[in-house]
Amino acid sequence: MTRTWSRTSRVIAGTATALAVLTACGGGGDDTASKPNGPVTITFWGWAKGSKDVVDAFNASHTDIQVKFEEIPSGTAGGYAKISNAVKAGNAPDLVSIEYSSLPEFVSSGALQDIGDQFTEADRGKLLPQSVELTTLGGKSWAVPFDAAPQAFFYRKDLFAKYKVAVPTTWDAFKKAAEQVKKADAKARIATFFPDDPTTFEAMAWQAGAQWFKAENDTWKIDTTDPATSKVASYWQGLLDADLVHKDASFSPEWVGSLKNGTTVGYLGASWGAGVLKGNVPEMSGKWAVAPVPTWDGKPASGMLGGTSFAVTKDSRQKAAAVTFAKWMSTTEAGIKARIASGTSSAFPAAAGLRPVAKKAFDASFYGGQDIYALFEAAGASINPNWSWGPTTGTTNTAIKDRFGKIAKGGPSIADAVKAGHDATVAELTKRGLKVEG
Repeated sequence: MTRTWSRTSRVIAGTATALAVLTACGGGGDDTASKPNGPVTITFWGWAKGSKDVVDAFNASHTDIQVKFEEIPSGTAGGYAKISNAVKAGNAPDLVSIEYSSLPEFVSSGALQDIGDQFTEADRGKLLPQSVELTTLGGKSWAVPFDAAPQAFFYRKDLFAKYKVAVPTTWDAFKKAAEQVKKADAKARIATFFPDDPTTFEAMAWQAGAQWFKAENDTWKIDTTDPATSKVASYWQGLLDADLVHKDASFSPEWVGSLKNGTTVGYLGASWGAGVLKGNVPEMSGKWAVAPVPTWDGKPASGMLGGTSFAVTKDSRQKAAAVTFAKWMSTTEAGIKARIASGTSSAFPAAAGLRPVAKKAFDASFYGGQDIYALFEAAGASINPNWSWGPTTGTTNTAIKDRFGKIAKGGPSIADAVKAGHDATVAELTKRGLKVEG
């Protein structure tokens, strides 16, 4: 796995080369000290499940640093816009949650500080190389990695048994299973297409072998019309046109309601989704199970859906304290226990040595005692290494999201939405004065 992810290192290195701004624009707040040497208060914005529990545990066990936490919407649901606006206004918090996919954009805009002087080689050595690589741009360290997020398929094992539907291992089998579910219950669907969440589709494209963003020397090559992306877009368009999946906003009351009444019997998510389901439908304990995400050829393969890191904003004067807290959340047994034991988080730690702690802390009775962390471990090992993120994720995803919401049979398509994302990306990169092909 380490050898495989070394290819990602080269991709990220290329990304940094194409974006010289990554090494030039990072903020550099005037830290009060190289190490916290007195009681200081830092502010932290995030949305990941269990965050408040982690902050409470940290505050109860530390006297030199106290954390003031504010829960914000998830990144694509408004959280990133809130962070960006706060940075522009000069009143950003000290520490923020940023998914790996959005980190290059925040770095390139100069919103963050290089934390390499606080996040040492010893610290990085506790974490999986791939997570470290995703937070290292232009040879600098920009965030403390927290988790990885391999894909997974969550399903109602009681209803699959009732409808005599086999758990699909391939996408062809998934379509057949979707047809069986609809035939068994005209109101039920095997899964949901989230029109508000391009990242789920991007994870599918990633899994299939797509590579949307590629940096070579000083040029960005954008390719969203490759065979892998086209295959995924056509497949999901077919499911929508045949009314084989629901189309509801992610984690919306409509979606949760469909889980509760059994009209949605599956969820294509990621490792962290185990906690999401458990938190949303606790009364269904014992009815859900987890399986590897279907693949095109039946062999293990995964994209990454999300994945969180903790970054220090450019104007923070408490960098050392902020990184101390971030490292505590990500690399200590106490930090992992506090988050997972909340019952709402099933985070898959980037710190491989802490996965047994996470497994022990997570009450798997909701999944009938299934060893979901063993499944996540295998899924993590199968993540396609050839995907990298560009510096305009917000622009790309906003354009796709706008079109996803208008998809209709005979009308705007998934392919149209991806094309809009491509065009918006090229326009934004060109506007920033970067060389673009595609």
